[in-house]
Amino acid sequence: MKKYFILPLLFVLAVGLSAPLTFAQTTGTVKGVCKDVEGKPIAQAEVEWNSPESGHKYALKTNNKGEYFSLGIVPGKYNVKLSKDGKEVFHFTGVSVGLDETALDFDLKKEQANAAQGQGMTPEQAKAKADAAAKAESEKKTVGSLNAKLTAAKTASDTGDYEAAIAALNEANQIDSTRDLIWFKLADAYRMSAPKQTDLAEKQKRYETAAADYQKAIDLRGASETAQKDPENNLKIAAYYNNMADVYAKSNKIDDSVASYNKAIQLDPTHAAGYLFNEGAVFTNAGRVDDAIVAFDKVIAADPTKAAAYYWKGVNLIGKATLKGDKMVAPEGTAEAFQKYLELEPDGKLAQPAKDMLASIGATVETGYGKKKPAKKN
Repeated sequence: MKKYFILPLLFVLAVGLSAPLTFAQTTGTVKGVCKDVEGKPIAQAEVEWNSPESGHKYALKTNNKGEYFSLGIVPGKYNVKLSKDGKEVFHFTGVSVGLDETALDFDLKKEQANAAQGQGMTPEQAKAKADAAAKAESEKKTVGSLNAKLTAAKTASDTGDYEAAIAALNEANQIDSTRDLIWFKLADAYRMSAPKQTDLAEKQKRYETAAADYQKAIDLRGASETAQKDPENNLKIAAYYNNMADVYAKSNKIDDSVASYNKAIQLDPTHAAGYLFNEGAVFTNAGRVDDAIVAFDKVIAADPTKAAAYYWKGVNLIGKATLKGDKMVAPEGTAEAFQKYLELEPDGKLAQPAKDMLASIGATVETGYGKKKPAKKN
């Protein structure tokens, strides 16, 4: 009769992958002339270009001719304000800056005439323009307030004060509860705070709250027309699912965790190997060795150079080893998995454990694993 021998498994909590894309940045140029209602240049005034979308802000000065000019302006939509002696004189909203030169003059005489004539707009058009300007200004203030709360939450989280982070993010949601990023960061704060709880019920409650907040972030982003235009939209939602999967794993909801990782894979197939590795880690920690082996085989298929996948496949295989007398008999492929790890990372942090595992099953280190072996001579 075979005896089954289970070695203690070394558990690992894999860090989820969510690599943001990086783009080369190209800038444009802005210039203009500022004149008062008498047509005279407005000298030594400040022209502020502020993008509510990106947060970029540029403060420019006019010369004695009322001229201003600047290179290195990041393309986007800007609100532009002319101020003199600290008081606003005039402003434009939604000015587009591209890669070419953008000219924007402040001609107060002309603007005064346009205002008097209503620029030929109907009352409805004039109201729509005023409403749009008011909406843009309101959005600017809201974004500023939310960014302040996000900064406070990050500062608190970086020092391990998750309670302060949660408080700041809840305050942000009181300002505007429709921002998916706020819910995502709030979920992160609850997820990170849970292990610090000594009361098991409170710990579980925080994991449940985190999962609900991740789902809220996913739903909000999925329903946002603006988000759909974001080229990184799928990557961001995949990151939400990745962190939600971690919450489910820590709550021992293994199937829910794997389902979340699979959704991340569908949205972000480029990083499938990372999500699949996390699945393998979840199965390993849950003692589901057969599922773990399948997961790590998928990782290897997606990225044959991911050394840790071979090691953890070997760990799960050795967990299925049997005793034949005093000798441990490991399943086929066990030694090869550890040998492949050592071939890829001979000095890796798991190199010594891999060698120990090979020794435990009476195998030797073969760094040429994967290469065709010469035929034996008769």
